[in-house]
Amino acid sequence: MTTVAPAGIRFHPGSQVVPAEAVHTTPLGYDRDGIPIGAPLPLAASTELVQRLSGCGEVVVAFEGKLGDTLLALSGVRAVLDWLRLRSVRVTVRTVGPYAGLIARTGLIPRPQTTVPSDWQAVIGDRAGGEAQGSTAAVSLVLDPAAPPCWSTDGRAHPDLPARHYLAMERRLGIRLPAMAPFVPTFATGPNNLVEELRSVGWLGDLNIAAITATSWPERKDYTAQRYITLAEHIAEAQQTQARLLLIGGNPGDGLRITAEAPRRHVQVLRLDGMPADHLVDLFPHCHLIVGNDTGLTHLAAMARGREYSGPPTIGLYARHSHSKWRTGLSHHHAVATDLSDRMHQGDLCPVRDAIAPDTDVHMDAFPPTALAQVGLELLDGVRP
Repeated sequence: MTTVAPAGIRFHPGSQVVPAEAVHTTPLGYDRDGIPIGAPLPLAASTELVQRLSGCGEVVVAFEGKLGDTLLALSGVRAVLDWLRLRSVRVTVRTVGPYAGLIARTGLIPRPQTTVPSDWQAVIGDRAGGEAQGSTAAVSLVLDPAAPPCWSTDGRAHPDLPARHYLAMERRLGIRLPAMAPFVPTFATGPNNLVEELRSVGWLGDLNIAAITATSWPERKDYTAQRYITLAEHIAEAQQTQARLLLIGGNPGDGLRITAEAPRRHVQVLRLDGMPADHLVDLFPHCHLIVGNDTGLTHLAAMARGREYSGPPTIGLYARHSHSKWRTGLSHHHAVATDLSDRMHQGDLCPVRDAIAPDTDVHMDAFPPTALAQVGLELLDGVRP
């Protein structure tokens, strides 16, 4: 960890391995490295769950809640599908709900599929997704972000939510599953007409920076467009080039809205409000740097991979919540966090769930644009990991 300024604000690289003794963890109960893939764990599986899943002919993936919670829970879906493959249980898998098309792009859903004769159905997703499917399922697996703890095994902690979900499901199902960290699935990108249109009119140039302005909690998590513009100006001036800053906003309720602002000396600004997540998956890999608050679109940016598999460096800003839990676990997904966020990370705590009032009123103004610009420059130059 490196202090970036002012005191109490730290950079946490995505590649950092957290030692088990450095944070509050729950022991996984076995050393994963010493157990062959597919072998039984030295823990009792959930017999009822195993029996019901083994008899299912269909798995329905159903998420209806927040985008960020959904993205970080997809590793739980991955764990169930990995288990079914290892056990040679043939099932039909389908996705429903607002994220069905997005989930299909992870490659989790097998193609082609064959119909399996069985009246039993398993539903896996969030609570709202399960309720939307009714009460006819043989088993309903709810991937609640508050449920799985920070696990530790083989001397290291696994604080990110994708690791928590995957390992929690592995323990319940009772056999060593194949995935290793990072456990989060990623999104394949492809040709996109809107992205090509942006390129054709000069919006994808030598230095493309995307900044996530969308947030479900603007009072606490809105870094503001002006701070992002200031950050981009510092980076562009230092690199002696013109930056294209794409401000990625939420859905204003009337569909996609694209607005260009008046050019500045070093930065051209384009606002993209209401751009569908499917399109953003194709856009993000064309950026050189992505900065955003702790929100679903920032996680999406980190999970969107280009031709080189890894995406551009992505920086999440964490004022209150744990910077390690609410990340993807990918090596290019970094954090800049306050002392409060670091304490939540160390103690596996949540300021909302655990009703922890901060010593000071910590908001996004804790992160000076000049300090973030320096972090961004070092990532662009390959100085930071």
